[in-house]
Amino acid sequence: MPTTEALGKALLAQARNAIAGALGLPVATAGDHPLLSERGACFVTLTLAGELRGCIGSLNAHRPLGEDVRENAIAAAQRDPRFPPLDAAEFAQIEIEVSLLEEPEFMEFHDEADALAQLVPGQDGVIFFNGCQKATFLPQVWEQLPDRRSFMAALKQKARLPADFWGPNVMLARYRVHKWKENCRGG
Repeated sequence: MPTTEALGKALLAQARNAIAGALGLPVATAGDHPLLSERGACFVTLTLAGELRGCIGSLNAHRPLGEDVRENAIAAAQRDPRFPPLDAAEFAQIEIEVSLLEEPEFMEFHDEADALAQLVPGQDGVIFFNGCQKATFLPQVWEQLPDRRSFMAALKQKARLPADFWGPNVMLARYRVHKWKENCRGG
């Protein structure tokens, strides 16, 4: 999927407008782009004063990208279980980042060391599967966890498994993203 600054601006505008509408606040004119009507998968990340305030997304393209970004923006603001719902006062202070996912690809590996050696820090988003347990980290998480082993240990803990867990049913998929972030809003 070709990506442009125009697409990024449209995605960010769609996300901000969706949250504003959900909070009953005025909605600005939303940017439009032809790719918003094509199937796509994205994550919407909200930060407040540089700290995570919500992050929800889709791993697979199952609906039009415009709908995906709007639904994920509202979910990140109101339904991320790690945070209380965003309020109108916080809305003016949040920064929004939209990550457009490329199609995930399953990895082939012999053991955990082999899997870790294949990962590209800073570029690969990773989905960890073990039976019904699943978790993902966007490539941006490498900024906080640059060591492959620490990254994987935290991802396993996110899947509600011990940091040192490894088993025969483990599957991994990786993906890349194109991301856009709003300019600093101040505050």
